[in-house]
Formats: sequence, C-alpha cells, structure tokens
Amino acid sequence: MEIMMKLLIALQDCDTRIRYIQEKMEEGPITIQMLSEGLNDILKQLEEEKDQLDTYRRERRDAEREVEDLEGRIVKSNIKLSNIKSNKEYRAALKEISDLKMEKSILEDKVLEIMEEMERLEQRCVANETKGAELKDKIEKDRAEILKQMKGLDQDLRIVEKERDSFCKSIDADLLRRYNQLMENKGNFAISPVIKGVCQSCHMGIPPQKFNELIRGDELMTCPNCMRIIYWGENERFQNKGTNKD
Repeated sequence: MEIMMKLLIALQDCDTRIRYIQEKMEEGPITIQMLSEGLNDILKQLEEEKDQLDTYRRERRDAEREVEDLEGRIVKSNIKLSNIKSNKEYRAALKEISDLKMEKSILEDKVLEIMEEMERLEQRCVANETKGAELKDKIEKDRAEILKQMKGLDQDLRIVEKERDSFCKSIDADLLRRYNQLMENKGNFAISPVIKGVCQSCHMGIPPQKFNELIRGDELMTCPNCMRIIYWGENERFQNKGTNKD
C-alpha cells in the first residue's frame, strides 16, 4: 500500500507541474497580446493626431489666404480714401477700413492659435512616434524571449508528461480512474496529507480512530469530509511528496 500511495503522490506532483507549465505557456501569448494592443492604441492615437494636423494645416492656409485678401482690400480702400471728396463718404470709407482691419486682426489671432495648437500636436506626434518605436522594439525582443521560453517549457512538458505516463502504467486502472475523477472534481488535488490529525486540503480534523488506521497504513483511506485520498503527512517515507494546497 505504501508503494501505491507513493505512486499516487508522485502522479499528483506530475499533474501539479504540468498545470504550472501550461499556465506559464499561456502567459507568454497574453503578454505579447497586451503589448500589441498597447502599440495599436498608440498608433491609432498617432494617426488621429496626424489627421488633426492636416486639418489644422488646411485651416491655417485658408485663414492666411483670407488675411491676404483682407490686406488687399485694405490697400484698395486706402487708395479709394484719398479720392473721396465728401465727409459722409470719407467716414464710411474709414469705417470700412476699420472693419476690415478688425476682421484681419481676428483672422491673424486665429492663425496664431492654430500654429500654437499645431506645435503642441506636433510635439505629441513626435512623443508617440518615439513611444511606438520603443514599444515595437520591446515587443520584438519580448516575443523572441517568450518563444525561447515557450520552447523550453514545451520540452519540460514533454518530459513531465512522459514521467506521468510511466506512473499511470504502474497504478491499478480502477484506482487511476478514481484519482482522475477526484482531480476533476476537487480542484486539481486528489491526494492530501494529514498532519496532526488534520486534512491539509479541507482543514477538517480526522476522527481519532480513522487517524490511527491512517498511521498504520494498511489500506488506502479517504478524508470523511472532502473525500480526497489521504496519507499520513508526518510519515518520513512520504515527506516532501505531498501538497498542502486545496
């Protein structure tokens, strides 16, 4: 019975290591995906900023053309002013020139505002281009490192799976079926040590009589509370073979 229990403990240890390796193998692609999504967000933001820059450039060109047009109209109005004879027409011409100058000043202020916005936006574009290039470089390096790790993990997984198969062949088919069912139904832990009379998986006490039977080790026993297969964890022959996790 001791040999069978050691095989079950070793089998669970294999399953624990397999699960750990599989979890580590899943982390790599998730990390790359998160980095890629971050890069896509930066590139999308950069594209939007460049589109906005193009819009500002068009607005600036239009405003500057309007300023040039107003300057031409002011020059013509000044020429016209020198030829006016009546006071009424003169006052009207002065108001027209004043209005044109006011409109020109407003447009010039608009051009300055656009230029300031363009400068800020260009700085953000440069920053995002730098950030995007750095993140792209990081992704490429991380992907290479993760692929290397994945290859090593895959090799480890093959070794542990082969080790598991050898243990399975040495375990009675009915007991192996029972073990697999417990693994599926009990949170990936079918075997649990009992230390100081307490099951280390469900943390419930084992009745004294059952605990004494467990210490004798004449037969496989189960925890009356969680129904996992249990063994005496303080037995030196089982030391460092079990698990304390639920």
